[in-house]
Amino acid sequence: MSIALIAIISVGVLGGFLGVIIGIVAKVFAVEVDERIEGVNDLLPGANCGGCGFAGCTDFAKGMVAESATPDQCPVCSSEDVKNIADYLGIVAEEKEKKVAVVRCVGDAKNTVRSLYNGVRDCRSAVLVASGAKGCDYGCLGFGSCADACPFGAIEIRDALAVVHPDLCVGCENCVAACPKDLIIMAPASADVHVYCNSPEKGAAKRKVCKTACIACRKCVKASGEEDHMLVDGFLIRTNYENPPAAELVEASACPTTALRQASKQAAGAYEGVSE
Repeated sequence: MSIALIAIISVGVLGGFLGVIIGIVAKVFAVEVDERIEGVNDLLPGANCGGCGFAGCTDFAKGMVAESATPDQCPVCSSEDVKNIADYLGIVAEEKEKKVAVVRCVGDAKNTVRSLYNGVRDCRSAVLVASGAKGCDYGCLGFGSCADACPFGAIEIRDALAVVHPDLCVGCENCVAACPKDLIIMAPASADVHVYCNSPEKGAAKRKVCKTACIACRKCVKASGEEDHMLVDGFLIRTNYENPPAAELVEASACPTTALRQASKQAAGAYEGVSE
């Protein structure tokens, strides 16, 4: 028998032996995968946005099967999706109120004092350079770090200002983490009226750098009467999201700087040029 044939037979026998060993080891040490994980994963939207607090939808599905997470933690899931997942797992899940992002600033390029900025077009980089290019240290820089972080295209940069489209926002909170100015909050989707300002400075100081800043004139507070729809926070008025006002308050209060606006109209560009 030739040496070549002996070598081929030897390799074949050795390969078969090792294959058997590998098969036995794989069977003995196999990790059983709960088939429900795949079932739950199929019911999820597959956005992998991380809004649930897990690395992705598959990781979230594992968490639900392990009972360390509940379907209502997913900001993208609709009420029907949450119910379907709960029914599949045989659990009862509470439906949480949907929240959307609100950028507490309407100081666009037309209404704010701006300085020359020649650097990286990124908010997190720009804030390191004298807090950015706008006169207000608390305002939106408008370079789009929040828009880049949004996987659903719910934020657009319009005239050096981040504008949220509530109908597209799912509440994943990626934009909240991306904003270096801490301008973005999550508010109930049912609330349409917001104070688009976050500067705690006095009204006169704000007006020097921004035409649309809240000057705490309290017209909105007076217009809401005893309903407590609006809260006074030093030299700034805020919306009471536990008791949000109706859309009619915007017209009734006649905010002199238009800092009080409706989110739906803000997204539609209804306030363009209003303070000119």
